This record gives sequence, structure tokens and C-alpha cells, in this order.
Amino acid sequence: MDSLRGYGNLGIGSRLKRVSEYMMRETQVVYNTYNIDFDPYLFPAFKTISNYDGITNSELVEQLKFTQPAITQFVNKLNKKGYVKQLNDKIDKRKKIIILTDKGERLLIKIKPLWQAIDLTIKQTTKYQSESLIDHINHLENTFKQVDFSEMIINNIDPSMKNNVTIIAYKAKHKRAFYDLNIEWLKTFFYVEPFDEEVLSKPNTYIIDKGGFIFFAMKDENVVGTVALMPTKEDGILELTKMAVSPKERGQKIGQQLLQHCIDFGKDQNLKALLLYSNTKLENAIYLYRKYGFKELELEKDSPYKRSDIKMLLEY
Repeated sequence: MDSLRGYGNLGIGSRLKRVSEYMMRETQVVYNTYNIDFDPYLFPAFKTISNYDGITNSELVEQLKFTQPAITQFVNKLNKKGYVKQLNDKIDKRKKIIILTDKGERLLIKIKPLWQAIDLTIKQTTKYQSESLIDHINHLENTFKQVDFSEMIINNIDPSMKNNVTIIAYKAKHKRAFYDLNIEWLKTFFYVEPFDEEVLSKPNTYIIDKGGFIFFAMKDENVVGTVALMPTKEDGILELTKMAVSPKERGQKIGQQLLQHCIDFGKDQNLKALLLYSNTKLENAIYLYRKYGFKELELEKDSPYKRSDIKMLLEY
């Protein structure tokens, strides 16, 4: 007999807590299975820190909507494990900037495929249509009685996810790779415009410092791909740009992984949309953009890129 289930709506808070604790325990089973030393309760803080090239405690509080003591506890635990470190801000010495350590970056590479499998499993188990939250919880718990959550996650670790590729946020030490990969791509498929040279040479000035983002695809701790999200004139819309993959790694869907990461990141940041400029001669890329929901817009006469002949938008 399940007394808690019998309490109906009165027990909804306790039911949610029970489901949450079960899923945390099962996620820990998955981490243990793959010999990953990580506590699932630290996920929100670790994931958010990995999205930035430095973030403060106060910014973590704002991003996650947790209390200051809770955030401090998370950061201290991550620091004790050696996954993060705190540095003095270059301008305000009283401010501490939290970044991933080399050990933290290696952990991110190992754990990312598991996060993808967890995300897929949750999508599969929550598609049930119900008229109430209680009904939905009942269905979820019934599902977990049939198959352990951990088993479902492990079954969803797609072989393509095991290519040891993970996506990390911009790190200054990879600045040269951002330039080299994009220059090679432009010379292979088009030509380098003055605007390209300027932006690629100064990513902090034109992208990071203006509120944009740069991501790197890592394989065996080497940069094999990159992409940027640049600010636009309209608040809440970022331009998907500067995507390039190493010639030796093309054909392994790394560009697709970068694209998916940007789309997911945009959702996490509550963006309105992602914008991009491309050229229709890149048939595979255009097909991929359409597959992921980008719609064609009218191209303005003063397009920022001379080589672009198509403009696309993905609205959230």
C-alpha cells in the first residue's frame, strides 16, 4: 500500500520530493557505472559554471534562483573535488571569479554524453498526456517500477555520443583555435572578408565583451570545432555564426552537435530566437538548419556578409 499516493493533492509536494530523490539516486548509479566522481545535486552549479569563462557567486544566484548559502555550499563542494577554482577579479580584487579547473574540463568531456542520455530519457518518460500533475506523477512512478531510471539512461547512451566529443564554453587559451578553424573554413569554401579577419582576431572585443558566447567542440582535449553566438541589434536574439570544424573531423556530425548545443543554450537563456546568415551553395548546412526549425527570412540589401545569400531565423 502506498499511503502517500492515497493522499492525493495533499501529498503532491512530498510526491515530487520522492520522485526527485529517486531520480537523483538513479543518476548517481549511472555516474558510478561509468566511474565518474560526481554528485547529481551539484549539476546546476557545475553546468552553469561550465557555460561561462568565469562567473561570480552572485551571478550564480541570479542564474539558478537558489539562495546564496546554497550556492556557496555547491561551489565549496566542487572546489573540494578540484573541479572549480576561484580567482581574484582583475578590476575588483574583492570579487571572486569561479572557473573550471583542468580537472573540471576533463570531467565535462566525460559527463556530457551521460547528460544527453539523461535528457533523452526524461523526454521519453514525460510525454504522457494527463489532466493533472498527480496523474502525471502516478504514470512516472509506474514507469520507474517497470524499468529502473538508471537502466533507461544507460540504454539511451547512443554510440554516436561516445565519440568523445563535448562542447565547452570559451576559454582564452583556445583563442587561436577559434581563429585558425574559421580562417581555414573560409578559405576552403569562400574567402576571408575584412570583417571576418577583424572579428576572428578579436573575439573578446566583438563577441564575449558584448554579451555573446563562443563554444568549442573538444575531442581528446583538442579543439575540433567551434561556433559563436553574437549579439544583434534586437534584445533576445543572437546570431549563430563562426561555425567551423577541423578538416580531419568533418563527417562525424560535430557541426550538428555544435548546432544542437547552441539551440539548447538559447532555450536555457530564454532567448527569443537565433539568427543566421549563410549561402545556399552549402546545401548540407541549409538542409540541417531547416531540419532544426530555422525559417528563411528576406535578406536585407546591406547584409553584413557579402557572401551570404540566405538569412534564417529559429524562434523559441
